Amino acid sequence: MRFTRKAWAGAAALGVLAATGATVAGASPSVQETPGTTSEQSQLQKLYKEAVAEGGRLVVYAGGDKPGQADYLKNAFVKQFPKMKVDIVVDFSKNHDARIDNQVAEHHVVADVVHLQTLDDFPRWKKEGVLEKYKPVGWNKVYPQIKDKDGYYTGLFFFAFANNTAVTLGDNAPVEAKDFLKPEFKNKLVFTYPNDDDAVLFYFKQLTDKYGSGYLRKLLAQNPKFVRGTQDSADLVGTDGYVANFGSAGSFTGLSKSSIPEKSPWVAWPQTGAILKNAPHKAAAKLYLSWLLSKDAQQDSIGTWSARTDVAAPAGRKGIFDYSNMNPLGLGKFMSDRTALDRYKAFINLYVGDVQGVDPSDPEGVLGLYPVNQDGSQG
Repeated sequence: MRFTRKAWAGAAALGVLAATGATVAGASPSVQETPGTTSEQSQLQKLYKEAVAEGGRLVVYAGGDKPGQADYLKNAFVKQFPKMKVDIVVDFSKNHDARIDNQVAEHHVVADVVHLQTLDDFPRWKKEGVLEKYKPVGWNKVYPQIKDKDGYYTGLFFFAFANNTAVTLGDNAPVEAKDFLKPEFKNKLVFTYPNDDDAVLFYFKQLTDKYGSGYLRKLLAQNPKFVRGTQDSADLVGTDGYVANFGSAGSFTGLSKSSIPEKSPWVAWPQTGAILKNAPHKAAAKLYLSWLLSKDAQQDSIGTWSARTDVAAPAGRKGIFDYSNMNPLGLGKFMSDRTALDRYKAFINLYVGDVQGVDPSDPEGVLGLYPVNQDGSQG
């Protein structure tokens, strides 16, 4: 599916384009060097020559829940570096991290770069010697809170999950968590299974921490629909009688709009990336991470809050660390305690039931153990 620049701009304003993963027509602008970026572009050109000499090949494993969600990054990258052949394979981060563990164990690593939601994997992989030490272009401008001091991994951009409501609701759209409990929204809410996505699970965890388990009971009394994948739950808003959702990024259907609560908790986090130590295409991997963290790419290509301190927040939004009701480091802390996370997941499972449905990022079940191309084949 392709979307208009207008829709892309609307999502970027919330800082959720990358989270929804739209394939955007024309959303890969030519590089426009700004003061202070000339040196970065010179470094990128040097890395580009090295990547082409290596073979011009790159494989990225990207966390997401819909095929093609990261094509906007691939398209922008290839537009600047046209001699590169790139595959970005999207799947749930929890599937990719198991895939990486297996590839490492089998001595058959096919991914060069990973950028995932499973933030707890990166310190573990560093300790296990799985990651390549590399400080990309722009490293010194990355928020220190979101990068490994030794250079093994770094946040690349911030994803955000907040509200998504039908445009037909107008001023009656729910904004705060308790608004979703209003009688008029019964049978009209749709959510992602929180026991299937740890960022959504953290969203629900914050709500029950703040409002108690009684909030969850009242929310379920609204008889919401649960589906797999944050993209699918967002895209259902405005269709089939569903009018609201929280815990997802915005849709691009034109039938809904996104908002951030002023008081209720919401979720944003630094989607984190690294080069694998046994990556087949290390020069290409270094080019990709350096391009992604370059000032030009952070301003023009990611469509969300930047990982860099010298790039402004999306229009109309506060700085990512300036929200009193959202801690960008909270998800990472939550995920680092797997025992507590699994305990809360079991609690949620009692309320919402077992996850139902196929993997929306791999509906045909073709990705397997060593995917390279988006159809699951190697090549």
